[in-house]
Amino acid sequence: MTKVLIVDDAAFMRMQLKRILERNEFDVVGEADNGYNAIQKINTLHPDIIMLDITMPVMNGIECLKQINQLFEKPDVVMISAMGQQSHVIEAIDIGAKGFIVKPFKEDDVMLQLNKMKC
Repeated sequence: MTKVLIVDDAAFMRMQLKRILERNEFDVVGEADNGYNAIQKINTLHPDIIMLDITMPVMNGIECLKQINQLFEKPDVVMISAMGQQSHVIEAIDIGAKGFIVKPFKEDDVMLQLNKMKC
């Protein structure tokens, strides 16, 4: 089963993603509310896929992605962005994100991105 780490500062978004992922037979191994906490969890949980919000306190998704690229064997990263963050999404793709979903999202949007990467 593909292991997923959900990183978003909004508890509601984490809960919504977790429900979608578990319904579709992904193993949600953990959650983090900012990029700093995500780095700590990646180190111990070794997820296959990271769902990473762009706008978060402490460490945003772009900075977190840069650190992931430096520290880990590049797990697949799907960025989560709000409407109007296209420049951030382009930057994230340029530095290694494998896909993105835009808030508000539907289950089909999430699964389209994840099924491209499913191990």
